[in-house]
Amino acid sequence: MAQLPKYTLEFDEKRRRWVLENDKTDKVEKSFETKGEATKRGALRKALGPEGGSVKIQKKDGDYQEERTFPKSKDPKQSPG
Repeated sequence: MAQLPKYTLEFDEKRRRWVLENDKTDKVEKSFETKGEATKRGALRKALGPEGGSVKIQKKDGDYQEERTFPKSKDPKQSPG
């Protein structure tokens, strides 16, 4: 199985927005006004497109809250989540 692209959803102090950043390229793929806007109604899945990916979601303090895989069918079976 090909490795999924990896992303991080984090708060950008300079922009005062939540940004979805590609971990490999450091490119901001999409930004959101609130974390809730980013994590509801399929917003992350839509931002990643059909290729999908793995998203680490941070808290505002920088600690990791959770990790999500899109589409769900690409979630490695051995992962605890």
